[in-house]
Amino acid sequence: MRRRSLASLQMRPLIGVTTSEVRTPERATPIPEGEPRVKELALGLTYMRAVEAGGGLPVVIPLMEEDAIEPLLDRLDGICLSGGPDLDPQHYGADPHTELGPTEPDLDRFELQVARCADARELPILAICRGTQALNVVRGGVLHQHLPELGEQIPHRQQTPGTQTSHPVRVVRGSRLAAALDYEREVEVADELDVNSFHHQAIDRLGEGLEVTATAPDGTIEAIEDPRRPFLIGVQWHAETLVHRPYEASLFQHFVAACKGESAAARRGNGSKREVA
Repeated sequence: MRRRSLASLQMRPLIGVTTSEVRTPERATPIPEGEPRVKELALGLTYMRAVEAGGGLPVVIPLMEEDAIEPLLDRLDGICLSGGPDLDPQHYGADPHTELGPTEPDLDRFELQVARCADARELPILAICRGTQALNVVRGGVLHQHLPELGEQIPHRQQTPGTQTSHPVRVVRGSRLAAALDYEREVEVADELDVNSFHHQAIDRLGEGLEVTATAPDGTIEAIEDPRRPFLIGVQWHAETLVHRPYEASLFQHFVAACKGESAAARRGNGSKREVA
């Protein structure tokens, strides 16, 4: 029985999940039995559980030297770019806004290079919140650094838990996102879908090859994709905390299915299909 269980696990695609939040000693609460306080990387368990529930095997990607990225991607079948703090505007050639939140430029550089290399290999990518912004920057796009200055029609940082929704988004029918949200279900995805919202920044100018597939009532871009790719989707909402709903559960199932559809070994033989800067 155990042998069968291990074989089943080996058939599940291995999916890397990036970490982009750093906890400094000042933000960490020590305990007498604990180790000395040092900087720590943080990643919500909800990402890992959502990937696992979708049928994948998640693995956390820590901050490493950049020469470790390609050997790591050789072993992965897909990438989930997670949420986190503001991206440093130096990465898209802008000056910092006065309301820019705390940033981690070194971690930004590493995560952007992971995204860039995974994109070049045409690995399946699911980007969430900040991850969507990072994907846009990798493709040459630009961000709004401080959403509140564009208006207060939509509260993009809700005060309620992430398992609850706070505003609707309009999903583009016929998009890969619409198909993923409706994966293997008979009922069509509604034009409007209620989502949660926990972000300070958002996409301003789209990166190369990307299309908008969902928007909020105030015009904020809420989802993007590359329609030329089997699976390269970014959502601005935290889909990982909404997998109790059929839409987000379907999104992760579709992502994992794309990761499983083509083995890492086969892609390794094909090499990069996009130029890595």
